[in-house]
Amino acid sequence: MLKKFFQRDLVEAGCDEAGRGCLAGPVFAAAVILPLKFFHPLLNDSKQMTEEERDELRPIIERDAITWAVAQVNHRMIDRINILKASILAMHKALDQLQHRPQFILVDGNRFKKYKSIPHQCIIEGDAKFSSIAAASVLAKTHRDEYMKQLHESFPHYNWKRNKGYATEEHRQQISIHGICEHHRKTFRLFYNEQPELFSEEIIPSL
Repeated sequence: MLKKFFQRDLVEAGCDEAGRGCLAGPVFAAAVILPLKFFHPLLNDSKQMTEEERDELRPIIERDAITWAVAQVNHRMIDRINILKASILAMHKALDQLQHRPQFILVDGNRFKKYKSIPHQCIIEGDAKFSSIAAASVLAKTHRDEYMKQLHESFPHYNWKRNKGYATEEHRQQISIHGICEHHRKTFRLFYNEQPELFSEEIIPSL
């Protein structure tokens, strides 16, 4: 059972990202403030839901949320600043777009950079624990999947409409055959014989 809030005194926004482990495409993030009474039986960690369930729930969240926003950071910026920093940057960009400013931020995971003067709490596996983070995970995932399906039309050989840019066996095989394209993250381990890039975990300097 998802918890509705982390604390009762401040208006909470849940944040989550999608696409952090992909070989291609942007990383997406969402920020959501839900009404305290919001409930839907399908709502869960987006990874535990089917694609059909996520697609069914997305318009419900977008309709019933007090405010929501989705933002992205593209592959070029990911290569420039690394995926951890890019994921946090995407969350900050989503928070920037909210029509109502939250008083407290719940973040899925264990790393975040303070957003303005608003207190936050990182929650490991938070998308399976709190409704607002779960809702953000659904929006980030569905918006990113939609984006990758659109990219698939121009690059069908990678089959992004199915693998969404993740490091599946099929995706790596197609990279070996066709090489990389303009949307691949060049600092990631794209080929089987490459060593993974070792990213620094220092605080984002430009936020």
